Amino acid sequence: MKPYEIMETIKMIEQQKLDIRTITMGISLRDCCHSDGDIARRKIYDKITRCAENLVKVGEEIELEFGIPIINKRISVTPIAIVAEACEEEDYTKFAITLDKAAKAVGVNFIGGFSALVHKGYTKGDKRLIRSIPEALNVTERVCSSVNVATTQTGINMDAVREMGEIIKETARLSADRDGLGCAKLVVFANAPEDNPFMAGAYHGVGEPECAINVGISGPGTVKSALEKNKGATFDEMAEIIKKTAFKITRVGQLVAREASRRLNVPFGIVDLSLAPTPAVGDSVAHILEEMGLESCGTHGTTAALAMLNDAVKKGGIMASSHVGGLSGAFIPVSEDAGMIEAVEKGSLSLEKLEAMTCVCSVGLDMIAVPGDTPAETIAAIIADEAAIGVINSKTTAVRIIPAPGKKVGDYVEFGGLLGRAPVMAVSSFSSKDFIMRGGRIPAPVHSMKNSGISSSG
Repeated sequence: MKPYEIMETIKMIEQQKLDIRTITMGISLRDCCHSDGDIARRKIYDKITRCAENLVKVGEEIELEFGIPIINKRISVTPIAIVAEACEEEDYTKFAITLDKAAKAVGVNFIGGFSALVHKGYTKGDKRLIRSIPEALNVTERVCSSVNVATTQTGINMDAVREMGEIIKETARLSADRDGLGCAKLVVFANAPEDNPFMAGAYHGVGEPECAINVGISGPGTVKSALEKNKGATFDEMAEIIKKTAFKITRVGQLVAREASRRLNVPFGIVDLSLAPTPAVGDSVAHILEEMGLESCGTHGTTAALAMLNDAVKKGGIMASSHVGGLSGAFIPVSEDAGMIEAVEKGSLSLEKLEAMTCVCSVGLDMIAVPGDTPAETIAAIIADEAAIGVINSKTTAVRIIPAPGKKVGDYVEFGGLLGRAPVMAVSSFSSKDFIMRGGRIPAPVHSMKNSGISSSG
């Protein structure tokens, strides 16, 4: 880097909250399968602690030497529904406990991969894992869980959507003494990426190598600061400003990713440039949108502003690294974004508006608190809507929703740290039960048939 670029980076870190949100080591556990659950779990623990032994140490060394904050060191593993399926145990909670112990042993913040991929149907391992999710998240601290229920190529597994509504409710019930915290570690996906470094949705896909380093970088404050210096810019000019800023941010992520890869002797996977907010002042995606000229996030024009932001971030990122992946774009988690919380409190941001915004952002409805008495079928219907947006638009969508036990609209849930606090938002009072109980699959859209040829001959 040139001297002026170094000074610019220092300023972005010190004044604009640029950080490396996570260094995530993906680890394949496919060679840990065994018909004896105890042996499988021992192999899992041994492999994770061997591969990730120096992950935290290396992350801290890079942070100290380069002066770049690295907030989290994390691990993602092969979906446990696949790994545990060889044994005949009906409850996979012990596998989650093993992951938790391994995560604590190596000192990482979270470990993702207590996951199942059921977009076209269930295997016996998928069924067992999903049934185990509520208890697994209740008795562990660092384990995160995800379930992929839809893809553009297969459509939406509505049986899985219905079940996940019930699983989320039960997960909230078991962690009621912590405002339903278990649900903050559970996400339901459509088109889940295999190399996502962010929690709670990270898992190490079956197409990934034995081990890989994926880095997630964030900097909403940096983007907002760049726009503040260019008051009155046209949309074309704003897009260019965001692209150039995203480029600079991604180069920092690329530097850290390659250095971590070299020191750990693990292949570099991807850089995920996602504007992931935190509850801290000056680290808000909502405030970027308001800097563009919106009085409050959620008013008319918000979806257009977010679409431009998300697109410009992606364009800038892919020019800075040959391997941009994961989710890359802008996140809109309510509890983790001070500006989003303010918008909900003002009444400008509703659940329905958030759903519209998910059509153009990186993920979906994220860290949304709803009343504790919200029916499981309503939660399932919210998941179905998000899955439909993802399937039809060939993008990743997700739902991380907390039906907060004992809470009503206007109350708050308090999680602390990066998870923040969330105002409880209203859901529709009209029932979706009959729709959800139909079961089966919503077929894939017509544009999913990209591999199909139509013969012109008889």
